[in-house]
Amino acid sequence: MLPTFTKSAITVGAAAATLLMAASSASAVTFTTEFSPNPADSKGDIRLESVKIGDDIIKNFAFVKGATITTNTPHTGGNTGDASSDKGDNAVNGVSKEMPEDADIVASLGNPFLSSIVDTEDSSQVGFSMNLTFDKAFDKLLIWERGINSKLGIKIGDTYKVLTKDDFAKGQTGYKLDTLEIGGEQKVGSYGVDLSDFGITGKYSGPVTIFSNMYEDEHGHTNFNGPDLKVVGVAVPEPATVLGLTAIAGAFVASRRKKDQTA
Repeated sequence: MLPTFTKSAITVGAAAATLLMAASSASAVTFTTEFSPNPADSKGDIRLESVKIGDDIIKNFAFVKGATITTNTPHTGGNTGDASSDKGDNAVNGVSKEMPEDADIVASLGNPFLSSIVDTEDSSQVGFSMNLTFDKAFDKLLIWERGINSKLGIKIGDTYKVLTKDDFAKGQTGYKLDTLEIGGEQKVGSYGVDLSDFGITGKYSGPVTIFSNMYEDEHGHTNFNGPDLKVVGVAVPEPATVLGLTAIAGAFVASRRKKDQTA
């Protein structure tokens, strides 16, 4: 029989090895989307109910609570400008505004409706970047892209990642969107990123930058094709919440035992 210290050392060593492996093999997130109503009305409200990642069904999300637009090609009439607030033709939730302010971006992204999006134009001559904050700590970002025809950039700290249309094609969602800025319905794809891709372990509650063509840095990102997007985080429960759930579960077990003893 191994001494207790030796067992502990082996356990700690194995856990450390697992963490190192996870950090060195960070991968993107593919998922399926559950929504209502199902089937969806491409012109109406489509509400996010849950996502399934592997065998895990997730219903706890972090939604955008703040936005700062740092770059956005101005709208000058017609099909010009870049990022705008958009929603389904007949949708009640969300906002439609060609030249949005920060609050309009929050109104578009800070709700559970997949029909409430940020629309950007399909041109190499326009671009946007915006900083987003979320209402809960999270460890993954989930992105839906209407049209499955564009790249989208994500930057956290000094690390950035560019998702491609091939990435979004991996998550066929089963619904389409027809919003006020387009003339017909289009398919929607999805893709996610784990924050370990950005060197972050555990939960995160800081800002996230999303961007397209004209993001101004030394990398000169170009050749996007107008991402039309919804982005949410996978929320991480606070320790108090976890402890509360554990206490509830313990009380339930104790109650069952008491009933069994008195039966």
